[in-house]
Amino acid sequence: MKKLAIVFHSAHGHTEHLAHHVLDGARSVPGVEAHLLRAEDLAQNPDGLTPYDGLILGSPTYLGGVSGSFKTFMDATGRLWRSQGLKGKLAAGFTVSSLPAGDKQSTLMSMFVFAMQHGMLWVGNPFLPEQGQGVADGDAVNRLGSWSGLMAQAAHGAPAGAFVAGDLKTARMFGQHVAQTMGRVGGTIS
Repeated sequence: MKKLAIVFHSAHGHTEHLAHHVLDGARSVPGVEAHLLRAEDLAQNPDGLTPYDGLILGSPTYLGGVSGSFKTFMDATGRLWRSQGLKGKLAAGFTVSSLPAGDKQSTLMSMFVFAMQHGMLWVGNPFLPEQGQGVADGDAVNRLGSWSGLMAQAAHGAPAGAFVAGDLKTARMFGQHVAQTMGRVGGTIS
């Protein structure tokens, strides 16, 4: 059984709502055990990541980067970096902002660099945007056109579950894709 952690911070509930859809997708893959973990809890005990074969990182995009709470979690993993405790594990990322672009790419790049510094293997978002196939924008998979990770949009001040159907479908597909990839190539490198 492969173990996958979805590590997230969510101040207003949007990122957490998306994390649950990523979790649903990951849990649909036989042989994968997936768990939601709050970044703020792991900041106190980052060693809690070592039993996992893969991590999906999730943060809102605030001012072009991860949230302060998520950055605190990232910084707390320093001793895991020194011991190479995450080396060889899979990593992926997702983010939410209130605008269609919102500089979400910067947030995913921050997660990517974090994963690379830990010697992890990055899994992207392979799904072609469906608008070119005649699917309405709100229903389209990967409607925001991100291949480095999952991007979603939740309007400013909207309730936590106020995502368009395409973003939620993409979140489930993304969780499933990462879990399937972990089954093919996951594990740790000695």
